[in-house]
Amino acid sequence: MKLDSLSEYTRIDKEKQALIDRAMIEAELRPKVFYSKGEMAPNLPDEASLADECPIDEDIPLLKQDIVNEYCLKEPSMDDIFTKVCPKCGRKYPKGELFCFDCAVSLKDIEDVNVRHIDVAHDFPFDAKDTYDDLTEILTQENLIRLTESDFSINDFRKITRNIKLTALKNLDSAVKEYELDLDSLSILEKVMLFTKSFVNVNYKSYGQELGFYRFNTIFVDDRQLDALQITTMLHELTHFLIKEILTQTLCRILDASKTREMESIISFVLSYSAENCLIDEYAAHTVEGRFTLIGYQDYSSFLNIQKTIKRDADEIEMLKTIGNSLADVVKDIVESFLDDDLLDEIKSQFKKDIMDEPNYSQLMLENCTLLNEEGFIKAVEFILVDGFAVSMDNVEKLKEINEMW
Repeated sequence: MKLDSLSEYTRIDKEKQALIDRAMIEAELRPKVFYSKGEMAPNLPDEASLADECPIDEDIPLLKQDIVNEYCLKEPSMDDIFTKVCPKCGRKYPKGELFCFDCAVSLKDIEDVNVRHIDVAHDFPFDAKDTYDDLTEILTQENLIRLTESDFSINDFRKITRNIKLTALKNLDSAVKEYELDLDSLSILEKVMLFTKSFVNVNYKSYGQELGFYRFNTIFVDDRQLDALQITTMLHELTHFLIKEILTQTLCRILDASKTREMESIISFVLSYSAENCLIDEYAAHTVEGRFTLIGYQDYSSFLNIQKTIKRDADEIEMLKTIGNSLADVVKDIVESFLDDDLLDEIKSQFKKDIMDEPNYSQLMLENCTLLNEEGFIKAVEFILVDGFAVSMDNVEKLKEINEMW
């Protein structure tokens, strides 16, 4: 199947397009204040933002308002900090309290659990009729024909993503109960980290220039970075894992085979053997990351580096981006089951707190606002799998090397 044949299955994501158009218009209208040397002056908090932090109530006399303002600015004492929780109703109490009189029970200390040290079980099994533990048994002409003639449907795909979502929810729930976590007491970085660990391992790196990377069901994050960047890095790399997991289970479903290390190795190869598939995968990760980043701080640098290596015309590049955007839409649906509007606001607040650079709206020009419809999406998934499977058959030794790394 050729890329241009997918164009008849596309539609415009009007909501995303409107968001970008509005941001670009606002960017043009932003007042630009410069120093004498031509450097842009930093943004200063306006009255509205200060009012949000410490609102003025016109019904409070001015003298009392001064007390309110002083309270807003003072450092909280240990007595102001909630360190106890009712084990029955979940209400939090200051350090000095001993009982929840509403529930008639003793309060429990909120344990200071370091989310970094928590291990969350996150196996995503897929059981089927056949079990292959040898690559040569999988990479056969018969299985290639099965992929080519597959009747895999959008409903089959939805079952796969729903099971992944439900499994991760169970993983998260088990971790919360096992470690007796009070989610409200966690920082937004800890919440996102715990959520990410419900899918995949999270480890830390302290070398190299990359903010993070994904490899063999483990995400590596540079913990020297600001909290906001660690959050978006985890969501970026989580997207790589989810695309790998979704395609692995799709391959298992079509071949009626249980998920094994060998099946995962094939998909890892499929996503990396060609610059086109790397571009799709990377564009999807940037798009999901951008969903949880303030407008004007999107970053498509690694996508652009891959694009330089591809000899395709503009229309073909846009179709690769459309496939990536469509995969990102699936991943965002999974992620937003965990990160609701309140948590999204927390992420944005963390971003505002950490990032001091001026927004750069030029990266928004790289946003793709086209999605494949259901039929086109399934054709694109089958295109990735069939083409990649055929190439895998000619690279068994390379796949064996990948398999040994899992």
